[in-house]
Amino acid sequence: MSLFDDDFYSTKRSRQRQDSWRPKGTGAFTSFAGRRRNVALIAGVGGALAMLLLVGVFGGFGKSDSSGAALAIPASAAKAEVHPMNSNDSVVAATEKIKPAVVSVISSKKDDKGQETGLGIGSGVIFARNGDKIRIVTNSHVVENGNQFEIVNFQGEHRKATLIGRDRITDLAVLEADGKDIKVLAEFGDSETLRAGEMAIAVGNPLGLGFSPTVTQGIISSPKRTIPVSLTREGTDYDWEMDVIQTDAAINQGNSGGPLVNIEGKVIGINSMKISDTGVEGLGFAIPINSVKPIIESLIKDHKVKRPLMGVSTQELQAFKGTDVLKLPTDVKTGVIVFDVSGPAKEAGLKAQDVIVQLDDRKIDSTISLRKYLYNEKKIGDKVNVVYYRGGKKLNAVVTLVEAMDK
Repeated sequence: MSLFDDDFYSTKRSRQRQDSWRPKGTGAFTSFAGRRRNVALIAGVGGALAMLLLVGVFGGFGKSDSSGAALAIPASAAKAEVHPMNSNDSVVAATEKIKPAVVSVISSKKDDKGQETGLGIGSGVIFARNGDKIRIVTNSHVVENGNQFEIVNFQGEHRKATLIGRDRITDLAVLEADGKDIKVLAEFGDSETLRAGEMAIAVGNPLGLGFSPTVTQGIISSPKRTIPVSLTREGTDYDWEMDVIQTDAAINQGNSGGPLVNIEGKVIGINSMKISDTGVEGLGFAIPINSVKPIIESLIKDHKVKRPLMGVSTQELQAFKGTDVLKLPTDVKTGVIVFDVSGPAKEAGLKAQDVIVQLDDRKIDSTISLRKYLYNEKKIGDKVNVVYYRGGKKLNAVVTLVEAMDK
């Protein structure tokens, strides 16, 4: 088990809570409720999973062996030759094309005395240059718990890396490292044109085995699958929904951040998650590359993804019983109860115990639907018309969105 947490996304089934409604006091809120700030701790390397879990495939390990022998990666061919004669030759060609752009990402945590207290290994993809530097995309959960970073290329060369930015919601991060003698960059494909059944190849460093990047072959099981994820350590409630590529190419811990490529060796996704349970096989997920592109551009430009803030902490109305105290009309069955207000929502007059049912012309029936509307369709500075109930009366408020600040 890692000396620091292996933090994974989870699709553990949400408890069907029918908590009694108890009004709560107000408090500050940024983008997620204060009790929902961490990714769910699901399992470490070798840990048995007792339920159906969707886990990030990041290999976390204990205190490292100072010899570093397990991280040696032998050289491989740097250029691909196209062999169109059969599918096996095509897979070899695609692998040889992408392999020089795949790196191991070593995330270490050191204390104030410089002593290493934890080590984790994931994967990454070299995708761009910045002067004499190279840029690497990986998963946010690979680097989240580290404070020093290193990459190991296909020739076994170790290079220190700097974290440019990361985004927990999309589970993406960008690193930068010395680009001397790095000649191959990954080429991005088009994930919008994917079709179920076409070939997919996953490349990465599973379990930190210390070999040249491992290659597994499969198909695109579904080009677009929407899955709920939990960002809480308890994993009892869903916080977000991700659009992902589903593949049956084997993805294991340590593959996090590595590429999913097509038969042309072009990156179509960043491997991020898998469903792991006894009797479950072939359910891996990658972030579509067309979704990755704007996120890494934001991370490079702003070192984060700027998102609008409304200033409410909410929970689904339907998750509670005994809500008669809210005096809602009998036809109001769904919405979100406001627990805390701050910033623009407070300035607009919203209060705790208000029940939001609509933003502009969009019906709001869950905290996820509220967040997705704000994050996907609104911008910082936009005005949002909020329709809500208070004491049985239907009211409106206009909220001007501000930039959400990191905590």
